[in-house]
Amino acid sequence: MLEIEHHLRVLRDIPFFQSLAEDDLCTLAYLLQVKSFSRGAILFMEGEPGKSLYLLVEGLVKLSTLNEQGKEQILHYVHPGSIFAEVVLFDGGPYPATAEAAEDSRVGLLHNRDLETLILSRNELALGMLKIMSRRLRAAQLTIRDLALHDADRRLARLLLKLADRHGRQTARGLKLDTWITRQEMASIIGTTRETVARILSRYQKDGLLLIHKGNIYLQEDFLQVLDTRDDS
Repeated sequence: MLEIEHHLRVLRDIPFFQSLAEDDLCTLAYLLQVKSFSRGAILFMEGEPGKSLYLLVEGLVKLSTLNEQGKEQILHYVHPGSIFAEVVLFDGGPYPATAEAAEDSRVGLLHNRDLETLILSRNELALGMLKIMSRRLRAAQLTIRDLALHDADRRLARLLLKLADRHGRQTARGLKLDTWITRQEMASIIGTTRETVARILSRYQKDGLLLIHKGNIYLQEDFLQVLDTRDDS
């Protein structure tokens, strides 16, 4: 019974499920499985049969795919309170990306076959799923636009600002990015090389726009002016 109460608390903290009636939440609580994954663990691989919808309880999950050159392309970072792998609910196909625990994480799983019955009887749940997928599609389109229209400087500046918005913490040295993200992962997200990212960061530091100290990045006040990134957000 304690486990079911815990599962109910987990579901109530996920915005996607907050419109459901208490009876429906109780039904899902009995179906929910919560598992722990260590940093670096693979939740599922691109191309594997898509069997479950996932929701992140704690931690951080990286979604990535391989491009035509066989290099990793980071698609999205999943934060607590979000669902992911929802696309397999509709087409029954394979997972379109690989999910990896970017830090120690706790993840909930709901099997497709269990969710399908509930979705068919709850219009608000189906509508909520479509809204989430629409937002993901819009984000993917913006990423494609950025890769096509903006140079690496602008793409990196936009990424740093997004990280600052989500992970920024004001310190005496500047706005610290409280995130472990590596230079290689930055390069993968913006579609360039690690060397290019390092070169741009070095130039930003030389220009006084940011400070790199013991591997941490601190944005300075003038960084908001870089390449007019605020106008492109």
